[in-house]
Amino acid sequence: MKIPYLYSFEISRNIYFWRMIPKRIQFYFYILITFSVVFSCQKKAIIAKQEIYNKTKVSRLISLGNISSNNNKFDSAFYYYNEALSICIPSKDPENYISTLNYMATIQQRNGDYSGSETTIRQGLAYIKFAKKQSLIWNLYLTLAINALNTNDIKSAILYYEKALKLNVDSEKKLITQKGIASALIQDKKFNEALNLLLPLENKERVIDRSEFYSSLLDDIGLCYFALNKHKTSLKYISKGLNVRKKLENSSEIGKSYIHLSQLYEYKNPSLSKKYAELGYNEFSKTNYTEGRLSALRMMIKYSSNQEFKKYSKTYINLNDSIYITQQSLKNELAKIKYDSKREKEENLKLKTSRTENELKLERQKNKNIVAYLIIIMSLCMILILYYYLTSKANREKIEAVYDSETRISKKLHDELANDIYHTMAFAENTNLSLSANKKQLVSQLDAIYSRTRDISKENCTISTDDNYITSLREMISRFSTLNINIILNGLDNINWDIINQTKKIAIYRVLQELLVNMRKYSEASLVGINFKEDEQNIIVNYTDNGKGTDTDKIIFKNGLYNVENRIHKINGQIEISSSPNQGFKVFFKLPLA
Repeated sequence: MKIPYLYSFEISRNIYFWRMIPKRIQFYFYILITFSVVFSCQKKAIIAKQEIYNKTKVSRLISLGNISSNNNKFDSAFYYYNEALSICIPSKDPENYISTLNYMATIQQRNGDYSGSETTIRQGLAYIKFAKKQSLIWNLYLTLAINALNTNDIKSAILYYEKALKLNVDSEKKLITQKGIASALIQDKKFNEALNLLLPLENKERVIDRSEFYSSLLDDIGLCYFALNKHKTSLKYISKGLNVRKKLENSSEIGKSYIHLSQLYEYKNPSLSKKYAELGYNEFSKTNYTEGRLSALRMMIKYSSNQEFKKYSKTYINLNDSIYITQQSLKNELAKIKYDSKREKEENLKLKTSRTENELKLERQKNKNIVAYLIIIMSLCMILILYYYLTSKANREKIEAVYDSETRISKKLHDELANDIYHTMAFAENTNLSLSANKKQLVSQLDAIYSRTRDISKENCTISTDDNYITSLREMISRFSTLNINIILNGLDNINWDIINQTKKIAIYRVLQELLVNMRKYSEASLVGINFKEDEQNIIVNYTDNGKGTDTDKIIFKNGLYNVENRIHKINGQIEISSSPNQGFKVFFKLPLA
């Protein structure tokens, strides 16, 4: 691979500098590098050991929890989720952390442990700002809202639903959120406000297409009208919702519609109310939905007598005791899982901390003397290296400056004067100078040679960087303007030149001089634009000409262009050169003000 000229030049300079350092100092420097590498590797190994995070294991435990949850093995699911949570680092993996908390809180919620569910899910609030998936945050807010609803904290429930509604989630989740707000309003007995939210959704295609959601919406509208004593309208919506649910063959949802019809006829037609309650009980029994069965039994007991009353009451008591025992048992099991996990984690943390402390003590004892020697060697090496570096840099820059100046002057004398002088000499030898016209032509050629000599002298003379700098710069630029070359200068007077140091002023002067020399020699340009601009931190110069241009891929960065790039880079500037055949030549460079 061919190394670009600029890079090869930098490499050769670095090799030159390294060879200037005595062998003894090079030896100490090698020792310093060796120790630095060893300690760096040890430190990285310790950090890597501490920062290892097994995301795959977390994902696997979450998957096992999902499988158990789908099979209604909630205690096993909770165990797997809790294990995943114990090794999950929320700052590195906020999405798995939040989703795991939500799975655990949902299990507690299903078991009626709403306060425990809220305690669990609230741990994720601190990390929602790191989560990229809005759906995870939506799930978190919905879990909090449902917990608030079930603990009669309507205000908080609505607040969480509104936060969920502001998230960038799909239309189905937004519909669920709107319906959740309506449910909270119904529970708060604000039925008209709930209807204002629900009724606009009734005839929307995206709602009707979601049959399960649509049936629930119709049911809620019916309940609102029932609470407002509009029984006829209420019956219409509840019946319509029941028909949709029958098509879905969802027994739990059908049972809910029957219970609502039972409530609707509770005072008008008790026997019909009891009949709907029995239908609801039968539907709930198909899916073993205990809460629904208890609701149905309460309605059936109201309008039963004698044997039926005893039968339904006994069933209700047994079922209620059963669900309490089940919920309490599962609640205790979940609490035990969390407690055991916490205790195990604390014990492991103590052992790990103790082992780490012992390792660090041994490591500190082992490296104490080495570090002291290393500091001494490092200090000596840095002092010596700094001394030789500064000395060699100053000498090298002086040599390079002299060499560059001599090379440039030599090239200009050769390119611009030698040929003209030769032609003038030939003219004088082969022409009759007694003729007035020939004598005048000879004087004209000598005058042109004198002018070029004077220009070269001015190009390499000392540049004024005091208050006359702008005038000197403007005069230098104007010397390149001819009848065929028009130079437009903008923004020169808008720059605060007083805050720019001498080195940068000289660099700007020389760079523009080189660009204008190249323009006159090669570009055949008729129009040149130079624009100065200053922002808060930089001075920016744009050079443009309408010359014949060249292919930037074929530009050889030597002589003038090399000087331009080298000058800009030496003062920590940036430069971009762009050109295309017949498209002119453009140079952008930027220098820091400070």
